[in-house]
Amino acid sequence: MEVKVGKRYRVGRRIGGGSFGEIYHGIDLISGEEIAIKLESSETRHPQLEYESRVYNFVSDGSMGIPNIRMFERGFGYSALVMDLLGPSLEDLFNYCHRSFSYKTIFMLAWQMIARVAYVHGKSFLHRDIKPENFLLGTGRRANIVNLIDFGLSKKYRDFNSHRHNPRKTHKSLVGTARYASVNTHFGIEQSRRDDLESLGYVLVYFAKGHLPWQGLRATTKKQKYDRILQRKLCITTDILCEGLPSQFVAYMGYVRSLQYDQRPDYVYLEQLFKNLSEQLNYTNDYLFDWSIYRYTKTLVAEERKKPIEPIIASRENPPLTEQKRKEREQERELERHFTMFRNIKALTLKKFPNSFHFYIPGDTHNPFTDEILAQTVKNENLVTIYPERYLLAIDQGIAKMRRRTEQLKEQADKRRAEFKKEEEQRKIEQYQWGPRPGANYIAHCHTGDQLLPPSNKLNRKDVLYKGRRNGHESVHDIKKNTKKLQF
Repeated sequence: MEVKVGKRYRVGRRIGGGSFGEIYHGIDLISGEEIAIKLESSETRHPQLEYESRVYNFVSDGSMGIPNIRMFERGFGYSALVMDLLGPSLEDLFNYCHRSFSYKTIFMLAWQMIARVAYVHGKSFLHRDIKPENFLLGTGRRANIVNLIDFGLSKKYRDFNSHRHNPRKTHKSLVGTARYASVNTHFGIEQSRRDDLESLGYVLVYFAKGHLPWQGLRATTKKQKYDRILQRKLCITTDILCEGLPSQFVAYMGYVRSLQYDQRPDYVYLEQLFKNLSEQLNYTNDYLFDWSIYRYTKTLVAEERKKPIEPIIASRENPPLTEQKRKEREQERELERHFTMFRNIKALTLKKFPNSFHFYIPGDTHNPFTDEILAQTVKNENLVTIYPERYLLAIDQGIAKMRRRTEQLKEQADKRRAEFKKEEEQRKIEQYQWGPRPGANYIAHCHTGDQLLPPSNKLNRKDVLYKGRRNGHESVHDIKKNTKKLQF
């Protein structure tokens, strides 16, 4: 049976779940556009979807990084929220990269994630559930834009008009995900802006190391598990948490933990921490994330395998192969054909892009300097892969083709922008010369002889001045007396 929302959106397969409700893939039956539909049962003890829709409408206002809301509807037995369809979450991409992000990817993500949190705070709201699952990439042209979703637990922290901060309260229950919750949240203190940023810091450390020290703790009850997580967080200092990572991670965590309850964080300082380190490591914000390069390399390897391998002809340069060498060559081809493990794709990628892939080294107990991180470039260049040199050449050719395509698209966009600008200028010139189009509800200007007189506020909105050369009139009063009235 086909399920529809608002007689326009068709509900498809389930694609995920949020803090309140399930998310389904949907289709706009009018435009054919793909959308996401979040459904919540009307039997839910604490319904939150309508509240979340109101927060989305207040926070979004068409800004980049927050999905747009199409509609909210209450049906028979459910509530539905229709929004833009987004791509995979950062947790899904983290698993795709075998739970390890390079520093370059972490820095590019950190800039966008800090900007999203700062934007939500600027709208007088807290998210209160910062975690990798709630950061999703876009689709299409916005595939490299990080989006913040799931505002079911968000809360207003200050007055909209006066910006007066909410008073500090205690004995509050834990809201959000315990793995990334701040220490003050575990203590039951009312959350503020500092708590969202501390949770974001745990997410960045998680991306760099692949795990957090308090993961995997066992307990019989949820309260006991929360208490054990809190004890572990209290025992681990910022320096121990960020062992093996650049000192900027220590500075970030130390800053957000030192903030007062109602203190406004310096978001620019936090962004600049990672931007300065990125410049020192010669990174560029080219939106080439780890998963993009891995997927691109894997695609080129698959295409290269489909090409027939030229037979080796016996000659002086290539003498006839012995039986043993022939078997070795067959084994090499068989290995090349069937060996598709991720580590080999990763090794080939690191060898081809040695300057972009620097990782956290497990077991390292000190904060590496810039020179120590850059030393990984030489190791990447010396990696040994199972793929022959022709694969590296294929990657070069593919990158050159992609760059040419990007330049062509840029030229087309610049051409369209220039044409639009030219048309806009021409339209302004025509409007200046001939006044507003017939049917306008106000008077823009009028010609009197060789002079251009300003509009008069005393004229009726339905009065339209004759747009011809009117000689003999020297004042607006004379023009009003000879004005023709047109009824619309």
